[in-house]
Amino acid sequence: MLNISITEPARRKIVELMGQMEQPVKGLRILAHARSPLNVEYSLAFVYEDETYLDDTILDLGDFQVYVDAESVPFMDGVVLDFLDNPLGGNFRIDAPPPPAPRLEGPLAEKLHQLIQEQINPALASHGGYVQLIDVKDNVAYIELGGGCQGCGLANVTLKRGIEVMIKRSIPEIKEVLDVTDHARGTNPYYKRS
Repeated sequence: MLNISITEPARRKIVELMGQMEQPVKGLRILAHARSPLNVEYSLAFVYEDETYLDDTILDLGDFQVYVDAESVPFMDGVVLDFLDNPLGGNFRIDAPPPPAPRLEGPLAEKLHQLIQEQINPALASHGGYVQLIDVKDNVAYIELGGGCQGCGLANVTLKRGIEVMIKRSIPEIKEVLDVTDHARGTNPYYKRS
């Protein structure tokens, strides 16, 4: 059973919006888009008659149903959906506890961690930056940049021409290195997504 909470203001607003739709709405879908195990973004969508899936988990809340697809289920435990009213009409907010950090186990993760600590981070330290290994899955390394690297306009260059080259040269089993950093946050948010 999923542990999803919907506050009373959110429940009222959902019912109100469902009543304004031209075609009948079956319920609300909450989606989790995981850029990495530690970077999850949530979104909402109304569910119409032909928009359900066989693997949906469905919560019946009386006034409406909440649908969660199989890929989103692992990220839904403890999610709270709220509606914040304001002079511009208000907005929905989804709060979720941070997902547990993955256990970085195995020889590949150990090699990557050692490379990051002994070679990559000392090189980045001269610019006030650092790299943290977030996960290794299917020969893809998920990293997060911090310090002076977070929000830096050259973060993508540092990743593709420096960090990724060094990792692939030292550990050929790694096929791709993905940056899961939220570069818009932090004290130096100059990085703009294309």
